[in-house]
Amino acid sequence: MFKKCISLLIFLVIHSVSSQSSSHGFLSKEFHKNRRNEVRAMLPSNSVAVFFTNPTRNRSNDVDYHYHQDPNFYYLTGYKEPHAILLLFSSDVSDADEMIFVQPRNPLAEQWNGKRLGVEGVKKHLGIQEVFPNSEFNTATIDFKNFDKVLFFDFKNDVRNFSNSSDLYDLIQQFKKKAAYPEDFDASIQQVYELIKSTEIENMANVAQTLGRTIKYNPALKEDVLISAFHETTSESTRLELKQKITTKAASINLDAVTLPEIMSRLREVKTEEELVLLKKAIRISSIAQQEVMKAMHPELSETEIQGIHEFVYKKYGAAFEGYPSIVGGGSNGCILHYIQNDKPRIGDDLVLMDLGAEFGGYTADVTRTIPANGVFSPEQRIIYQLVFDAQEAGIRAAIVGAPFGSPGSVAREVIAKGLLKLKIISQASEVSTYFPHGTSHYLGLDVHDPGTYSAFKHNTVITVEPGIYIPENSECDPKWWGIAVRIEDDILVTEEGPINLSAMAPRTIEEIENLMKQPSPLNQFELPKL
Repeated sequence: MFKKCISLLIFLVIHSVSSQSSSHGFLSKEFHKNRRNEVRAMLPSNSVAVFFTNPTRNRSNDVDYHYHQDPNFYYLTGYKEPHAILLLFSSDVSDADEMIFVQPRNPLAEQWNGKRLGVEGVKKHLGIQEVFPNSEFNTATIDFKNFDKVLFFDFKNDVRNFSNSSDLYDLIQQFKKKAAYPEDFDASIQQVYELIKSTEIENMANVAQTLGRTIKYNPALKEDVLISAFHETTSESTRLELKQKITTKAASINLDAVTLPEIMSRLREVKTEEELVLLKKAIRISSIAQQEVMKAMHPELSETEIQGIHEFVYKKYGAAFEGYPSIVGGGSNGCILHYIQNDKPRIGDDLVLMDLGAEFGGYTADVTRTIPANGVFSPEQRIIYQLVFDAQEAGIRAAIVGAPFGSPGSVAREVIAKGLLKLKIISQASEVSTYFPHGTSHYLGLDVHDPGTYSAFKHNTVITVEPGIYIPENSECDPKWWGIAVRIEDDILVTEEGPINLSAMAPRTIEEIENLMKQPSPLNQFELPKL
């Protein structure tokens, strides 16, 4: 028992030293200032961009979830508290560059819920000079009707109204009143209006056809008289007439819920060096957690315990949160793409699909490994795993500057389709989506699915490449394949010199995984009393 305790102590000391030597995990106020300046430079003339903080989310009764700031608000300010509003003005507006309204200091509230920055704290620590208490927004002399464009993200209508008269709910209501926000305003309608306005006559038939598919999923579009008429007519002259009416109607309102998401997507798609420091650390932490789980894995573990080991390692390195709900799927549970119950009491000899990511300094990793709980891939597991691995290798090679965003997915899908055909799991290539039902890539950053343009790859973008094969029980193939689910996901930095696998330290090949799983883990010696 003494040796067991020493082994565990050594593990904890090593990881404690590592976590204590880590960077502070925050972006500089200069970073946030530069980001605000970039937004202002991209704004239309005589315009203002309006950003709101995230609402607080209720878990149950009088208990809220831990607060998580709106990523755009954090990106631009570094502010982590609720109930605030940020205004950025275009460069031709002379009165001010920016204004922020924040919750004031309150000793009683801070005694219960933690210290606030307040007005002076925001000036000192975040470098924003035009700072006011949020209670003053209602009386602030900002006439939104005088701007040609008022840019904002449309509202989700999921904000609670607290008794405080200057909470987020009230800030939104005050903004709507000041900006003459119509009750029937719909950002999706505005987006379609912008599409029609920018479409040349030779492409109008294609747009009308595309609208037909979109309208099926959004009744509000069908109810709009102009959009519905544009979709239904086959006359070019009628479409031109409708386009003019849409242009006139769109010009009658200065509210714009389309442009600001596009601006933020362009900005956040390409990462600065300061962002990459935090993102790389989140990815390294997640990769080390995958290593530690591989060493600790055995058939008697539960999905919950496996999740716990990952998240324990995150916290030892100073990553207090996960970037998204952890996915640990043993056997057929791995066939559920967003399986987060993680409550299977015993893994047994199944494969274990582990899709998890640490969040460090606000930036999140997204790393998936699939391993055999008993340490050795069965023949069938080995074949499917190698096929997914080969597809991922092809996908990573395709992630080069200038290539279409869909390139990794296209080549990975081709590899998997050929492999499944050869194994007689499918009878024609078009059936590949039955067992590979998702894309391979998304952007990574402050959000696990970070915003971006999804255009050709640019230098210093970070994406995932994550092909997978999922064969549920009772699938229309040989039963020997049933219950096998494999996904391999890595975080790839796209550069002018080629793709860099930032999560490569988490073993990927069959040989690497099986060799690491033979190594002992001090966590296996961690014993608790029986309950």
